[in-house]
Amino acid sequence: MIEPDTKDWTWVLSQPCPECGFDGSAVSHTEVAGRIRADAAEWPRRLSATDVTVRPRADVWSALEYGCHVRDVHRIFNDRVALMLGEDEPRFANWDQDVTAVEDDYGSQDPVVVTSELVDAAGVVADTYEHVPPDAWSRRGLRSNGSEFTVASIAVYHLHDIVHHAHDVDHG
Repeated sequence: MIEPDTKDWTWVLSQPCPECGFDGSAVSHTEVAGRIRADAAEWPRRLSATDVTVRPRADVWSALEYGCHVRDVHRIFNDRVALMLGEDEPRFANWDQDVTAVEDDYGSQDPVVVTSELVDAAGVVADTYEHVPPDAWSRRGLRSNGSEFTVASIAVYHLHDIVHHAHDVDHG
């Protein structure tokens, strides 16, 4: 059984993650699009492994489940950034990643389809970040728990999420 992740990960914006080594304070928001594209280029390899559906431990997602999650992370963050660019201080709807994983049955999805969808979603959100006007990086949005982001900080937060999960798959 996968234990739901209830941690507030916003601290990764100001201090290194001891699990994956990501240091958000050392990343410029202008690097995020390129790094998302580079990460997406690695997912076809990860999702074509013969053991893609195998969980390394009962309490850890398989590479396929992580791939589904990363695909959905790209989609969610693209939606959130679009809200931030189009509205004043929007409040983001809650997204329960663990409920989504169960309801969408991540473990039984087709790895070939997930690969294509993940790469496409990464390209879409990378394009979104590349086209943020210079004066819009400071626009704000609020998560359902009240955490405040700017477009710049949510970009770095997003990058940590995918870097962390690539680490989970590659070193899990």
